[in-house]
Amino acid sequence: VGLAEGELESLGQLSGGVVKASRRDLAPVAARHGAAGTTVAATMYIAGLAGIEIFATGGIGGVHRGAEETFDISADLVELSRTRVAVVCAGAKSILDIEKTLEFLETQGVAIVGYRCDEFPAFYARSSGVKLEHRCDGLRDLARMIRLQRDIGPGGLLIANPVPEDHALEEAVIEERIAVAVEEAKAQGVGKKEATPFLLQRVVELTGGRSLEANIALIRNNAVLAAQTAVELAKA
Repeated sequence: VGLAEGELESLGQLSGGVVKASRRDLAPVAARHGAAGTTVAATMYIAGLAGIEIFATGGIGGVHRGAEETFDISADLVELSRTRVAVVCAGAKSILDIEKTLEFLETQGVAIVGYRCDEFPAFYARSSGVKLEHRCDGLRDLARMIRLQRDIGPGGLLIANPVPEDHALEEAVIEERIAVAVEEAKAQGVGKKEATPFLLQRVVELTGGRSLEANIALIRNNAVLAAQTAVELAKA
């Protein structure tokens, strides 16, 4: 599990042959010796098999806007309910319906804790306006929660870590750009699997690159928190 620096460079240079793999895609891709970027759901599953307790991502998948018509709901949410791995994220991607995503997670019994925040972050923005039930302010307490969640189950722990303040975008501004991108996707008939990369790319263009800077900053921020927490887990 995991890639060395050289392997990561090789993966980044492949064109056309890299697919987006969720849990359902792992065997077919592996059988043909293919290359893939794994979703949160697939990464959780693989990490669970390898005994890895925690990893970092940017933002989780969720309930897409208009899901009442399309039923487009990410497998990430179901995986969080059944695989005992902790995931550090900057909330759900802003292109999603965050309120419905949190409702779905509640129905699935997924534990969510805000790291030094009281509201669920909205990826590019530090808050979605939706209050969280649980908050944690220290690494030792966070590690203890992860261990207890593994004992109690049934699923993992979702750790919400807001984008750093100096890279955060205003919620109203990013929402306006996302609305434009969503309408363009509908007009162009973008398929469900292609929707996320299309929307994220359009938001980068519509924000003049600011969303990409925020994306990089939040991934680094999440990686730091996950690494620090992993150290605490090792001590425990």
